[in-house]
Amino acid sequence: MEITPFTIDVPEADVRDLKARLENTRWPSDVVSDWSRGTPASYARGLADRWASDFDWAAQQDRLNTFPQFTTTIDGQLYHFVHVRSAIASATPLLMAHGYPSSFVEFTRMIGSLVDPEAHGGRPEDAFHVVIPSLPGFGFSTPATRPGLGIKGAAAAFDQIMRGLGYERYGVHGGDVGAGIAEELSILAGDRIIGSLVVTDPGAIATEYTPPTDHLTPDEQVRLQALKAARVEDFGYLGLQTTRPQSIAYGLTDSPVMQLTWIVEKVREWTDPNRDLPEDAVDIDHLLTLVSVYWFGKGGAGAANFLYEAMHAEASWGRTHDRPQGFVSFGEEPLVRRVLDPNHERAYWNEHPEGGHFPAMEQPDLLVDDLRAFFATFR
Repeated sequence: MEITPFTIDVPEADVRDLKARLENTRWPSDVVSDWSRGTPASYARGLADRWASDFDWAAQQDRLNTFPQFTTTIDGQLYHFVHVRSAIASATPLLMAHGYPSSFVEFTRMIGSLVDPEAHGGRPEDAFHVVIPSLPGFGFSTPATRPGLGIKGAAAAFDQIMRGLGYERYGVHGGDVGAGIAEELSILAGDRIIGSLVVTDPGAIATEYTPPTDHLTPDEQVRLQALKAARVEDFGYLGLQTTRPQSIAYGLTDSPVMQLTWIVEKVREWTDPNRDLPEDAVDIDHLLTLVSVYWFGKGGAGAANFLYEAMHAEASWGRTHDRPQGFVSFGEEPLVRRVLDPNHERAYWNEHPEGGHFPAMEQPDLLVDDLRAFFATFR
């Protein structure tokens, strides 16, 4: 496998084009002033103005480029990944798999603590060699070059990347789509997976993929149905992207405000419910960096097509593995463990009342602690 060093270098012309598009946006009016119909224009205008005027992409690009990055081509698809080796030779190799709507950017504020634990409140034995690939069509693994690259294909490619880097055994971490990658890798790579630590939130038990819940009490069943009912209108994004991804791809590729509000609405919806606005839950420059990578890499179209592939691919339901799996739940909801680990059989379980769907951006220090605690049991 040929691995090529990669540096993010967005042409200045593309940065100027972004600002011009933001400044020339045709704005809709607000029918309602709240978030019940999506990101309100009154909020979006202010955030778009910040993106165009106050956000320093050059500084964020330099920050991202402090992490060694590479590309490789597997079965015709370009894959981008971050690879940061710890100075501690005995560090545990760790593959970090992002979800939707995310990218490698989500994990960047955890890298220092993971690779250099002594400088961040940890012990030398807590060190990790960190590998963060971008899913096909996301980040700078763009463009998506062919159909068929769903979770199975991505997991196989990620395993090939790890082997190409010399990591025959490694741990896996992920959430959302990344949790599916972790599960698929545990099946695919078997004993070469040390263990996987998956993050989740209350929304994970309010989908059609919820495990059987016959064991719940009547009151718990009522609560679960209420959670599911609250998510019904939230799934419009998924219905569109898993049926007609090309239709939404035009807007996400041509309009930066479309891409911005498409992501920000989910950040507001899925982060800690005790935080009123997206910037209350996630550092605003971190969020705008995430959105900028989507914009410059044309990742909106790639992400939509990946979700389509994932939904239409043969699932791995029913296949089992013996790899240790831990869960960390962010957001206070007692039903999460009652649904996902009713018999307390997981190799590791922890719950945090803070945070939500994006713990690496919302509560990175807590997540680092969980990764250290989980993988310490396998040394």
